[in-house]
Amino acid sequence: IYTQTVLSWLLVLFCTVALAKLDSSLDRHWDLWKTKYQRKYQNEVEELNRRAVWEKKLLYINRHNLEASMGLHSYTMEMNHIGDLTKEEAQQRYTTLRIPKDFKRKPSAFKAPSAGVPSSVDWRKDGYVTSVKNQGSCGSCWAFSVAGAMEGHLYRTTGKLVDLSPQNMVDCAGGKYQNMGCNGGYMHKAFEYVIDHGLEPEAKYPYEGRDDNCRYNAEYRVANCSSYSFVEERNEKALMEAVATIGPIAVGIDVIFCSFVLCASVFTFLHGSSCYHGVLLVGYGTDNGVDYWLVKNSWGPEWGENGFIRIARNRGDMCGIATYATYCNI
Repeated sequence: IYTQTVLSWLLVLFCTVALAKLDSSLDRHWDLWKTKYQRKYQNEVEELNRRAVWEKKLLYINRHNLEASMGLHSYTMEMNHIGDLTKEEAQQRYTTLRIPKDFKRKPSAFKAPSAGVPSSVDWRKDGYVTSVKNQGSCGSCWAFSVAGAMEGHLYRTTGKLVDLSPQNMVDCAGGKYQNMGCNGGYMHKAFEYVIDHGLEPEAKYPYEGRDDNCRYNAEYRVANCSSYSFVEERNEKALMEAVATIGPIAVGIDVIFCSFVLCASVFTFLHGSSCYHGVLLVGYGTDNGVDYWLVKNSWGPEWGENGFIRIARNRGDMCGIATYATYCNI
């Protein structure tokens, strides 16, 4: 009983000290944010810790956006559903693409059209891109990237836009394909799985956001790939030509984490953080003189620009976007 009393008093003391460090003027904003993203915590201590992380990020965002308004940055930030996660937690959940240093690139089968390509492309407008998904706390970005590329490939070859199943790959593309489910994976290895087995639609193999037993049923297979290729490494011109000609392409990006997860406009940091994330390249263009890549993420529509982000193009392979670009051949 004495021990429980001491622990209770220590808990009260901790909460009192923690509350004293928080900004009470943000109470309503914190409550609105919790409501919007349906946050519920196990106890008061956990909520206080999450609130402290959230406030620190909010201060960072406000300072950055003030500097952006003075022309010191080319992009803005905003609070989103990742606001109460520490940098380490968010990295573990969301940047789980593996790029092995010793893998052998297959030569690209792509040949640029002699007539050239358009100055801008947005495959969303042509029906190649499904709605933005949310991978949740499962490190399955690699599977969402490949599913998106295969959705575009399927539309290009059949005229049918079908939501394909990332969970199919999370559960089944391990073993000899070397992927690790919610603990990360390789896009080119996922393509190897698709070549061997195909993919089920999301409707038949729904997303769970966790590792599970493989339940693949070949009868429901709707997407196939004969082979895959890489775009020439770090060649943004080749990547632009490939996107314009082939459609959406699976790419990996090396993100500057604190900035990227909160980004709300054109992202312009050079890569170098070693936090790799699988995304889908769905187009490119130019906005107010800034060339950009149009990228679909898998962190939900609340993130970025309705789930998409524009990464600066022709800026020395920004975020390494042209380093690990992979596509399915017809």
